[in-house]
Amino acid sequence: MLVVTLIERLAIIVTIAFLLTRFKFFRKLFDYHTIMSTKQRIALTLVFGLFGIIGTYTGIIVNPLDQTEDRWTRVLTSEEALANSRVLGIVIGGLLGGFRIGFGAGIIAGVHRFFLGGFTAIACGLATIIAGFIAGLIGNKLRKQTRISPWTALIVGGIAEAIQMLVILLVADPYPLALALVKEIMLPMVVTNAIGSALFILIIRNVLQDDERTEANGAQKALQIAESTLDHLRAGLTYTSANKVCEIIFSKTSSLAVSMTDKDTILAHVGSESSHHISGSPIQTESTRQVIRLGELQTIGREEILCNHVNCSLGAAIIAPIKIKNETVATLKIYVQNENLITPSLVELVQGLSSMFGHQLELSELDQLRELAKEAEIKALQAQVNPHFIFNAMNTIVSLIRTNPDRARSLLVTLANFIRQNVENSSSGLVTLSKEVELIQSYLLIEEARFGDRIHVKYSIDENVLGISIPSMAILTLVQNSFKHGLQKVTKNGLVEITIKDELDYISIFVRDNGQGIDDSRRLSLLHDKVESENGTGIGLYNLHMRLKKMIHQSDGLHIQSDITGTTIFFFVPKITIKQEVKRPS
Repeated sequence: MLVVTLIERLAIIVTIAFLLTRFKFFRKLFDYHTIMSTKQRIALTLVFGLFGIIGTYTGIIVNPLDQTEDRWTRVLTSEEALANSRVLGIVIGGLLGGFRIGFGAGIIAGVHRFFLGGFTAIACGLATIIAGFIAGLIGNKLRKQTRISPWTALIVGGIAEAIQMLVILLVADPYPLALALVKEIMLPMVVTNAIGSALFILIIRNVLQDDERTEANGAQKALQIAESTLDHLRAGLTYTSANKVCEIIFSKTSSLAVSMTDKDTILAHVGSESSHHISGSPIQTESTRQVIRLGELQTIGREEILCNHVNCSLGAAIIAPIKIKNETVATLKIYVQNENLITPSLVELVQGLSSMFGHQLELSELDQLRELAKEAEIKALQAQVNPHFIFNAMNTIVSLIRTNPDRARSLLVTLANFIRQNVENSSSGLVTLSKEVELIQSYLLIEEARFGDRIHVKYSIDENVLGISIPSMAILTLVQNSFKHGLQKVTKNGLVEITIKDELDYISIFVRDNGQGIDDSRRLSLLHDKVESENGTGIGLYNLHMRLKKMIHQSDGLHIQSDITGTTIFFFVPKITIKQEVKRPS
């Protein structure tokens, strides 16, 4: 009957274990990386010491002389002892909290047991302190390696209770009474305290695992939302992108409505009450302005929402700041029916989403800055090339004015056309091949006039592909490179070949010259870095190579082949759309 009675008392242990899991600092005991403060250690020592005292008071009074049991009487005579679960609380405290908590709780519960009296008062008090000491040492060692398992608690709980029986035999007086007591209570107490210790750990671990699963699900949901919203926020925070983001969040959460604002205006409101919470309206709540001002998350109730609509169902909200470089630029708001539905997991989800949205918007800004920088590089390249070209062209025209006025007039018109086409093309990221070819022809007419019979140009162009778009000045850059570097020292029979070929799914563009060629070391570095050159900055081919890789999906940019017979530079462009993958010739 004693075993049954003691097992019934485990219901109290189960209840206490569950209640303790409601405290956040208690849950942290399972994380061996946690560094507890002095206040937390004192609080936990008192908690487990009190747990030991409760174990004492819920024990059963045993009289080994007349073999009687009294479940609730608290006055012990010199012939009575207690069968109890006091050691259980001390063991759990030591295993979870370490030596200081286990030993401290053991002293509290042990001293309390001593003052209750009975012939085992000294023995049980001493055994309780020893149990806290041993469990604390084991806890210190195991917490550095792994989480405490129910099996560990089972073994340590059983050993601690067995040690108590040994101490009773060694210390309690009279010995015959102590021996009779141990024979009667040893097996029930060892079994029930071992099982109770294991059960205590098992309950806590199950509760914590449920919390971890909830947190994992929340993190997974946040990542799914972030992934789904990435493309929309890539262009920045606008009415359209904010509305798409709110729609995604609303579809993946149990909220009544989702809203986003910038510093002044409601950008989007999706869900309930969207008829009177309208995008484009000024921010209504002072709480939202406060979040923007302070940069801290807030939860608000119906009174703070300040909705003038009589039957508005929005009863509470979470408002989180969206920051870029520590500056709040927008807010994310999740509405629910009442404040009881604002759970810690929902708050963490909103906080995580607002943080990720801030990072996405920051990356969006960086992308835009890169595009601006890329355009600035293109403009810088044009500014570098054009003055030299125009200066040389004007010198050629001046020299022809006396000897061949008609030719000079024609070249002047060609130069004007080139400048106009160059300005038009440079204002667009993409141009059709027909416009690029016109620009090249204007350029080459002037260069042929300057170089005379030294240079000849050969075209091989499939007319049916002239409607395909390519990055502006792509071919012109290669042609200018041939004149500036390949043919600069050629005195006769110089040749530039421009080939644009239809390859079914893609077009191939080749520019070849029969100049002096490029040595291997320089050729390998041209497309990987901005290489210094005698006649320029060396950034022309590098810039074009990077532009092609960015603007043509999965393009590997330029290809260079060069030897003593000349240089060929080529690249590929899809026929359908510049965003498609370029197929390579076999």
